[in-house]
Amino acid sequence: MAPLNGIRLIDLTHMLSGPYGTMLLTDLGAETIKVEPPGRGEGTRQLLAGDPDYSRHGMGAYFLTLNRGKRSVCIDLKSEEGRAVFLDLVRKSDVVFDNFSAGVTERLGIDFASLSAINPRIVTCSVTGFGGDGPDPNRPAFDQVVQAMGGGMSITGLPDGPPLRSGIPIGDLGGGLFGALGVLAALQERERTGVGRHVDVSMLDVQISLLNYMGTMHLMSGHVPERLGNGHFVHVPYNTFRTADGHIIIACIGDAFFERLLPVIGRPELEAPDYRRQPGRYADKERIERIVGEELVKDSSASWLARLREARVPCGPVNDFAQAMSDPQVVARDMVVEVPLSQGGTVRMPGNPIKITGGKLSGSEPDRFTAPPELGHDTDEVLETLLGYGPERIGELRRAGRVG
Repeated sequence: MAPLNGIRLIDLTHMLSGPYGTMLLTDLGAETIKVEPPGRGEGTRQLLAGDPDYSRHGMGAYFLTLNRGKRSVCIDLKSEEGRAVFLDLVRKSDVVFDNFSAGVTERLGIDFASLSAINPRIVTCSVTGFGGDGPDPNRPAFDQVVQAMGGGMSITGLPDGPPLRSGIPIGDLGGGLFGALGVLAALQERERTGVGRHVDVSMLDVQISLLNYMGTMHLMSGHVPERLGNGHFVHVPYNTFRTADGHIIIACIGDAFFERLLPVIGRPELEAPDYRRQPGRYADKERIERIVGEELVKDSSASWLARLREARVPCGPVNDFAQAMSDPQVVARDMVVEVPLSQGGTVRMPGNPIKITGGKLSGSEPDRFTAPPELGHDTDEVLETLLGYGPERIGELRRAGRVG
């Protein structure tokens, strides 16, 4: 039994931030009903859908990954009849999760106040660019917008280059992750109070939170940090280093690791007394890292990593995607999984990173994922078995285009 078995989630999300949050909750066992517009579905269905490399059976990699394990029900939320069907679903559900633009749920009449009036136990979550209040919450926002506004881009990149966004869309993914976390907190509170709450997650707020101790350092001192590339503002050596056939990372956090590094590198210049403590190393950071780099380029990544690991120096290869997803540690942790497709075959994708002592969340059994849904695949079954609608009513709604 997965921990969220028995929790029914209505998924109104689209694109990346919201679907990622609901994917995480689905992976944890929630029964997720994805509500989509009839006829076209949510926008991510179209992304890469026709690409021969990045699609299967007309579904692109975005949709395949983010919607594994979910069910699809098509409802026209802009019509009175469709909204009535949706409210019937809300009466039998625990969570409604959306990432509409600010104000959309109010215009549709499906905001927390409206939904809690018919189901006081409902938990709602909205992930938006800027949250539900403030001086201008209605501005459109996507991943790179909040990465830029949140400060993280200003410290990403080389000192003499432009600010760079993270290669991973951390603005979107962070919003979905914190949305899922907020839902879990609200569900836990509901266990005590019997009443649901609204979770308001701003993607910009998340980026500010992720500044963490560096944000505190700025607020304490007034100093504005600058780009350091892959170096560090405290630890030395801590950087990316070229080898004879690639790049590796060495991260000497603390004096003890530097002591372990010395015999591996074997350069007498690094034995200077001033280098035994962090302040002395940081004062001569460029020279130390240049010397380390001069040695590393003489041999292969594999050779250096073997020696560094034997000396218990923190290090690692700079893997590309193929190397990362075939790493024995990654494979052993079931982080590349096979997900079935409704029309046959499977697709491999990143797995569920949440583990509990003693095994996976489902016990000693591996995660089992079900197929991403075809558009409207579950409409009739959900309306009939969950809501008790008869064939005549379902037919009328379908003919009117209110469901699909």
